[in-house]
Amino acid sequence: MTRTLRSDGRLPLHVRVGDDLVDRIAAGEWSPRTPLPPERSLAEEYGISVGTMRKVLSDLVAAGRLVREQGRGTYVRRADFSTSFLRFLRHGDPSGPLPTGHVLERTVTTAEAPVAEALDLPSGAPIVRLHRERRLGDRVLALEDIALPADRFAPLADLPVEDFADLLYPQYEELCAQTVTTASEVMTITTATADEARALGVDRDAPLVRIERLARDVRGDALEHRISRTPAADFTYRMEIQ
Repeated sequence: MTRTLRSDGRLPLHVRVGDDLVDRIAAGEWSPRTPLPPERSLAEEYGISVGTMRKVLSDLVAAGRLVREQGRGTYVRRADFSTSFLRFLRHGDPSGPLPTGHVLERTVTTAEAPVAEALDLPSGAPIVRLHRERRLGDRVLALEDIALPADRFAPLADLPVEDFADLLYPQYEELCAQTVTTASEVMTITTATADEARALGVDRDAPLVRIERLARDVRGDALEHRISRTPAADFTYRMEIQ
């Protein structure tokens, strides 16, 4: 049976098929670990030519939603964090290892207005909130507060704190079928509160680098709001310009 398309019938067919594929990806039907079916199989499912399906997939690759891997197939694209500001958090050594993440507290609460606005949620909507440290050895180099829409991340509401991994995005995929495909970051300078100073081992009002990240899924829907704070002395920014 040919798959029914629910989008606006006035749109070109290849656009409607592309929108439907994006909806299926956002629903978790495929992840970066699972290739999409071959072009011919998808074309048969939608009742379109292989040429049209090839254009659909090419458009999604060009839009950064899919990636083709030679000899392996077409996959959902993950966000590339090689240019993230957090990669400059290396304890004064730009080539050194990044600190590892450790979730200290997980709560289910309601979103305050700024977080609700960032996540496109109504004020007071339920969220899963994670409080996390990034450590290098025994030293805490960064504090992170992460907010996630509770309806999309329900499996994390009961996950024991010790079962959260260093890398959260693979867990989002595995446990919640939510894939981060794009993210934006804004870096500002702030000063340490008493609690932040105590946790980071700095003086109160010491300068901190604050990085605010908003991560989105393949449809552009907000998935994660994250604020990281690290002592400015531990943040080494080096960029090669050619």
